[in-house]
Amino acid sequence: MTTKIAFSVFTKPWQTLSLPLLGEFVNSLGFDGIELPVRPGYQVPPENVAALPQAARQLGEAGVSIFSVAGPTDEATIAACAEAGVPTIRVMAPVGAEESYLEAESRYRRSLDALIPLLDRYGIQIGVQNHYGRFVAHAVGLHRLVAPYERRHIGIVWDAAHEALNGTQPDLALDAAWSHLCMVNLKNAYWRRVNGPEAETAEWDVHWTSGRQGRASWPWVARELQARGYSGVVCLTAEYSEEQAVNRLIAEDIAFGRALFE
Repeated sequence: MTTKIAFSVFTKPWQTLSLPLLGEFVNSLGFDGIELPVRPGYQVPPENVAALPQAARQLGEAGVSIFSVAGPTDEATIAACAEAGVPTIRVMAPVGAEESYLEAESRYRRSLDALIPLLDRYGIQIGVQNHYGRFVAHAVGLHRLVAPYERRHIGIVWDAAHEALNGTQPDLALDAAWSHLCMVNLKNAYWRRVNGPEAETAEWDVHWTSGRQGRASWPWVARELQARGYSGVVCLTAEYSEEQAVNRLIAEDIAFGRALFE
């Protein structure tokens, strides 16, 4: 089955680059567009989100689109995304330290309910991503969270690495996410033991690695997406524990990712 994939990259590692240089760099790597952090200290901070349309024009001069932003969901950001032609704001669903999972789910649903009129008015979508730890961590949880909403308002950003850290196979995860899937994140990681076998209790942390090396099988993910006819954005999030190697690793990963979908 033929699919049309647009490759994006989360530009968090390159916050010091000017927008023209960022566009040239991303284009040279072979990406079609980016996910732009709308966060303090980045090219478009929240207090200046009205500059997002100008940022989109500057990046467009380098042949780069803004497919999504990672930032707030206030009206100013939603309106700026609409003016800039950015369809999706990516968020996650954290579980607070003092609340249960179900309490967090109810709280988050109330916040989404309040956003629906704004999303409808401006034609913008919120994409909720899974994340290991104290978050809605897997596709089944995301489906349960967003099922009451129309996909045009609230979608799922499925992250293959975070799903793999929680042990779910890509086919089963995509079964759960498919009805609301709006974007796919590709990165990779594995659990690494950080103390020796002589310790009383094993301790583990997450090591972020290249696309070929972690628990998430990018070839399996690509096969599943192609079999289902997915046409949309695949975002490589450029997250590596070896931060000084990010430019080398993201260049390798975009080449690997493109080859999988050809």
